[in-house]
Amino acid sequence: MLTSRLPKRHWWEWLSTLPVFIILLIIIVAGNSEKLHAQLLKAGEFLWQDYFSLRGDIAKPECSINPDIEAELDKLAAEKDDLDMLFDDEPFDREAARVSLEKSRMLCVEKHQLAKNNQARVTLTVKIFRAVEKTVAAISLLTHGKHREILLLLLFIGAITCSIKQHHIAFKPVITELDQRVSAAAQLLGNILLLVSTWNYRDKVFQAQAAIDYPDIFPLLIAGFGLLSAVSFFLLIKPRSGIKSGGTVTHALLATPLYIIMALFAAKYFFLTEGHPAGVAIFFSLLIDQAGLFLNIGLYIWTGMLLKQTQLGERLFNIFKPWQMSPEVLAFVAIVVMALPTAYTGASGIIIIAMGAIVYKELRRVGARRQLALAATAMTGSAGVVLRPCLLVVLIAALNKEVVTDQLFEWGIRTFVTTIVVFWFFVFLTRQEKIRIASVRDAFPAFMLALRALIPYAVILIIVYFLYVFLLNAYLDEFSAPVILPVMVLGLVIYEKLFANDIALDNSQQESRSLEEAVRLASSEASIHIGALLLLMGLSFVLGGVVERSGLLDFFPQHFESIWLTLIFLVMILIGIGMVMDPFGAVVLVSGTVAQIAYKNGIQPVHFWMMTLVAFELGYLSPPVALNHLLTKQMVGHAEATKSMQDGSCFWYRHERILLPLITMMTTLLLVSVVPVLVREW
Repeated sequence: MLTSRLPKRHWWEWLSTLPVFIILLIIIVAGNSEKLHAQLLKAGEFLWQDYFSLRGDIAKPECSINPDIEAELDKLAAEKDDLDMLFDDEPFDREAARVSLEKSRMLCVEKHQLAKNNQARVTLTVKIFRAVEKTVAAISLLTHGKHREILLLLLFIGAITCSIKQHHIAFKPVITELDQRVSAAAQLLGNILLLVSTWNYRDKVFQAQAAIDYPDIFPLLIAGFGLLSAVSFFLLIKPRSGIKSGGTVTHALLATPLYIIMALFAAKYFFLTEGHPAGVAIFFSLLIDQAGLFLNIGLYIWTGMLLKQTQLGERLFNIFKPWQMSPEVLAFVAIVVMALPTAYTGASGIIIIAMGAIVYKELRRVGARRQLALAATAMTGSAGVVLRPCLLVVLIAALNKEVVTDQLFEWGIRTFVTTIVVFWFFVFLTRQEKIRIASVRDAFPAFMLALRALIPYAVILIIVYFLYVFLLNAYLDEFSAPVILPVMVLGLVIYEKLFANDIALDNSQQESRSLEEAVRLASSEASIHIGALLLLMGLSFVLGGVVERSGLLDFFPQHFESIWLTLIFLVMILIGIGMVMDPFGAVVLVSGTVAQIAYKNGIQPVHFWMMTLVAFELGYLSPPVALNHLLTKQMVGHAEATKSMQDGSCFWYRHERILLPLITMMTTLLLVSVVPVLVREW
């Protein structure tokens, strides 16, 4: 067993990883606390009748249970006589006053008895229980309404960490000194423009003297972009040590983060064309308006990074080893297997980050050519975005009253089946060798042995799930999955690091890590990816704002002569949007623009949104951006991706990593677009 350890922790790691870890835990606790509090109240009522009266100590009443009735009557009579001297009123009724005082005394006796009974019932057990219950309630109330501030803290801590480590999403990583200087200069300019826009937005809001719903976001936005600008300036004047000298300008420009390219393009429009500098920050704040959704994305990314620290992915692929599948068969299996975690992580990019390296390695292990392995890895998340409980589908239903999640997920199953069948068809058509798979007689014993290794993982997942069901009445659906899945995967990490050290693991580096190291590394990687992805998503909203404000879509007709012309227009525009925008920002843009054109021209809403999701995935696999390919390159390594370009005996095999996903998703999009219309017309 190797004894290698993670590098010694530096002070900057405490300022990035630890705060992100704490924030993510707070989100999980807050997400569970509301359900937990409701269940605690039910349990309290079950254990102690009228528990609500025991939640607080009833103070001892100040009234006396043995008052001097006669003295009180004399006092009332004297007061009545004084009034009679001023007003001609009825004489004092002593007996009626006596009855009233007796009733008051009886009521006082009841209050004293209630307080006494309460004190008698508030035992040590009750005090402990209600202390826990009130603490959970306080946690729930503390985070309620603070989602925007928490999101901004998470975003900027991650973005600053990502900038320092130079891991922003770009066409190529920083390799040479020129790459770093050009990238840092572009980031400095872009971040300053974002800072200026935010400051201008703040001034306009306060000058309008209107009621501000969330004034706390402005200091956080200004501080965040200010710190990003400072980091960019530092990287510009002091390049990172240990990188190659030289470089070319063309390659250096490709190292510019995508979010900066979007920021510069949007700033050119809002600053120069419209003369409205605040526009960039206004549309960026749309990310903050959906804070709960994007906090869930942060949780999913952390879940993926925790999953990387386990052996679950490798053990899952181990069950396919005995079958000795040909590369094409295993590529098909990988697409199918990765669909479920894609649905639960909310977007195709997240599962590539979490499992891409494992998928690529396993495909290469069975002899898959690099181009096929890269193609399958880039596509691992493309089929699952239409399955329950994908966050993207939840966002669509939230923004469009014409559809509900049940409809979308029902159609999503059909779309998923269509995608994997089409993928298999083209993989079979372009195979370089015969499709092979071992016989059941030869493979089954080893298959069952590999399957046994998954039993502890399945048991842990089932236990955590049923604990949520029975204790919190929470099920693994699109609403609760973001706070349940991290707990499940954390349970797997704890199992491996504390109870499975004696099991021979495939990855010796993971075997050597302690529980603290594994969680720390997962949180560190999550911090980087959260910062990179959320910034990209925020600028996608801004890019959508440019398209909306420029009136670009107004140049297109609102009505078409036939439904087929409508389909052609929709397919082209949706693919174009998917090529340059993040899915969440694209959904917001399409909901208010393209969707309305589709509805007016007779396209059924569910049909339209299935087309949209497939078109988006095609866009993420298409140049010039090809986001899923960029993430795949990050996971498998730039050097390995470069080697793939030297492989292949013909045009198809030299460019298979691009062509196979493209032709698969194009065909799927054609079927999803055309078949429902043909069926309806027939």
